Amino acid sequence: MQLLRRLLCTTVLLGLTGAAFAAPATAPKEGEQYQVLPQKLDTPAGKQVEVIEFFSYACPHCNAFEPLLESWVRKQGDNIVFRRVHVDAGQRGLAQQRLYYTLESLGLLQQYHGKAFAAMHQQRLRLADDEQVLAWAAQAGIDRARFLDAYRSFGVQAKVRRAGAMMSEYKVDHWPLVAIDGRFLTSPSMAGEGKAHDHAHGHNEAEQHAAALQVMDALVAKAKADKK
Repeated sequence: MQLLRRLLCTTVLLGLTGAAFAAPATAPKEGEQYQVLPQKLDTPAGKQVEVIEFFSYACPHCNAFEPLLESWVRKQGDNIVFRRVHVDAGQRGLAQQRLYYTLESLGLLQQYHGKAFAAMHQQRLRLADDEQVLAWAAQAGIDRARFLDAYRSFGVQAKVRRAGAMMSEYKVDHWPLVAIDGRFLTSPSMAGEGKAHDHAHGHNEAEQHAAALQVMDALVAKAKADKK
């Protein structure tokens, strides 16, 4: 029995040793699975790591990534400060962008963020103009007058302008895109394409999401270590 235990312990130790030696080979590759901005941007997170998702309510890939991203954020806990930026997707996306920042201004994101995604991708609502957004908000149970005041406010307009400026600062050219610590950029498509894979068959979205979350883990850990 003791011999069996020793054999089992030896097997486990060998497995752990092998995993430790294998770890560097699985590290994400700069220029493939993630990019580094030419100059680090200021972040207000202090010793925590700032993580920003650039997204759009209309984007089906953002919708698919959302539940996995939420779970990842919860697991990171106090390691990170997380926020979202709804991208400027052109005139057709302006009402959706204002919708997001109105919900944020009213403190209603936790309750209605997922419902906004569901409205577009499950209920097939377009939310392509102000009236469609206002009708959805009222139907969802938000006080119309309160929502309208915020929707048309200077504060929401300022958030929309700031989102455009941040897209330029972070060189956002696709979404969902995740920025970490003001210097690293990755995304499901970027992380998935950077993995060793049979490129003739490409990547399905689940593989891309898994790859992105692994890269994000590694980049948060790197940024955290650099702050010590």
